[in-house]
Amino acid sequence: MKRLFSLAGAALVAVATWAPVNSHAAGVVVLDEGFGSVSGLSGWAQVNRSIPPGTGWFQGNPGVFGAQAGAPDSYAAANYLGAASGMGMVDNWLITPTLALNGLTTLSFFTNRAGDPGFFDQLEVRFGYGSGTSADGFDTLLLTIGGEGEFPAQWAQWTTSLDVQGEGRFAFRYLGDAATLDYIGLDSVKVVTAVPEASTYLMLLAGLGAVGVHARRARKGPRPLSSR
Repeated sequence: MKRLFSLAGAALVAVATWAPVNSHAAGVVVLDEGFGSVSGLSGWAQVNRSIPPGTGWFQGNPGVFGAQAGAPDSYAAANYLGAASGMGMVDNWLITPTLALNGLTTLSFFTNRAGDPGFFDQLEVRFGYGSGTSADGFDTLLLTIGGEGEFPAQWAQWTTSLDVQGEGRFAFRYLGDAATLDYIGLDSVKVVTAVPEASTYLMLLAGLGAVGVHARRARKGPRPLSSR
C-alpha cells in the first residue's frame, strides 16, 4: 500500500508539471476579509518596523470615516502613530494569511484616507512567496498608492494580478515620515486564484489509473512457468 501511495504522489507531481500555466477557466476565493475584528484576525500577521515603533494596524474609527462595507468600524486602519508619539519613520505592515495559489491570481481591496490637506499617506502592496513574515521576503512590489501620487480621499477599489503557483502572502505596508502621514483605512480584501480546467482533472485521473494498474501488476509479479 505504501508503494501505491508513493507512485500516486509521483503522478500528482507529474500531472501538475504537465498542466499549462494558462489552463484556467474559473477562480476560487481563497481570502475574503471584511475586518469585523482586527484584533481577532485569523492567520494574519502584523510587523511594525517603524523607528521608533508605535501602534500597529487597529480597528477602524467611524469618527474619521465609516467602513466601505458592514458595520461602521469594520475596517483596518493605520495612522502616523505607527511611529511612537507620531515622530520618526513609519513602516507598518499588515500581512495576509498564507494562501495556496494556483496560477493567475487577483487581489482586490478598498482603501481610503482621512483627506485632511497637507498629508501624503502612502500604502504599498507587496507579495512574498512561502509562509514567512519577514519584510525582506516581500520583494515583489505590486502597487504604490499615495506618496507623490494620488491617494483618493474616499473608498476606492484597487486590483492587481500575478501568476504564481504555490504558497504566498500579500502585504499592506503603510510608510513614510510620520510628520507627512495622517490616517488610512483598508477594507474588503479578496483574493481569487485560478482552478485547473476539467481537462487537467481528466489528466490527473488518467495518470492515477495508470499508476494503479502498474501497482497491481508489480504486486502480482511474473507468472510461474508451470501456470502458462
